[in-house]
Amino acid sequence: MADWGLHYDETYQSDRINAAYGDTKASFPTLGYQFPLVPRRHDCHGHYTTAPAAHEGWRAAQLAAAAAGRPAPPYPEITDDEIRESIAAGQLAIQKQRGIDLTLFSPKASAMGHHLGDHATSAAWTRHCNDLIRRVCGLFPRNFVGVAQLPQAVDAAPADCIAELERGVKELGFVGCNLNPDPSGGHWRGLPITDRSWYPLFEAMVALDVPAMIHVSGACNCNFHTTGSHYINGDTTVFMQLVEGNLFADFPTLKLIIPHGGGAAPYHWGRYRGLAQQLGRPTLDRHLMSNLFFDTCVYHQPGIDLLTRVIPADNILFATEMLGAVKGADPQTGFNFDDTGRYVAAAPTLDDASRKKIFETNALKVYGRLAAQIARQTT
Repeated sequence: MADWGLHYDETYQSDRINAAYGDTKASFPTLGYQFPLVPRRHDCHGHYTTAPAAHEGWRAAQLAAAAAGRPAPPYPEITDDEIRESIAAGQLAIQKQRGIDLTLFSPKASAMGHHLGDHATSAAWTRHCNDLIRRVCGLFPRNFVGVAQLPQAVDAAPADCIAELERGVKELGFVGCNLNPDPSGGHWRGLPITDRSWYPLFEAMVALDVPAMIHVSGACNCNFHTTGSHYINGDTTVFMQLVEGNLFADFPTLKLIIPHGGGAAPYHWGRYRGLAQQLGRPTLDRHLMSNLFFDTCVYHQPGIDLLTRVIPADNILFATEMLGAVKGADPQTGFNFDDTGRYVAAAPTLDDASRKKIFETNALKVYGRLAAQIARQTT
């Protein structure tokens, strides 16, 4: 049995472990990726929640200027040292402490703000956000790989995001994107993601071989707390849209990740199996689970235990959303709520092969460009 606790040694480094065990790596075909004996930990869900203050300061000034009918001010100069400082004591330190080898890193989700301004406002903000992520990945190429924010807006069509997605993948080296199913910020004024208006964007994703993580942004509806209800509402709503629709029949290679453990779906799996049956849909395993994946941003052991009992290990990706929705230590355990690696390591239904899938190889399967990007950034 693998020593899963080894990943909590603050001195852990993958190359040191490999050296200790000798030449035991197996090649990942054609992509230059090497599987270490002790599985790596690929955290598929990280946001730049600690970006330099000047970045979000510009956003506030941009929105104020737009409301007043004025041009936005110039974007501020942010130095490499400011970026290093914003990462070193936070995400980088946590990675080292918890033995996380790599984080798929995207702009702060609650700050995407697709309900604010118009498409032009969103496009300018998104470009700056994505450029900042690229700089983080350039400064810490072994620790972060980029995932794109999309310039969604209430007045924009999904197709309007394609150019920025292509720029992110082809020019910035990003391997996925975050897709907001509700750009109206909790009012759900748009159409389900199974509607054909979304198809041009999905066609672009398939052509680029990148998945999307379903992720809403901040809520502007006073009934919904952004991270406590709106995020989970978004996850669960999209799951039901997929049950009702037939998206993956039209896009058999499209891959979507529903974060935060899949919202309410795993807890109510019987409900959704029954609804699929009533709606005349195939069973969930045939209808969805070749294309749909859930992450481990579930912040207690019983929640991860349920997730790993209900959902096959092939469909679960390790993730923490560190320094995101839930910060601080759990007084019942003494460890941080978002230290989800502990829960996966302790889940009683998982064997070592299943943990390897969750911690490492599923991310390489779902993010088809990831292995090549890791090799590109580390050689």
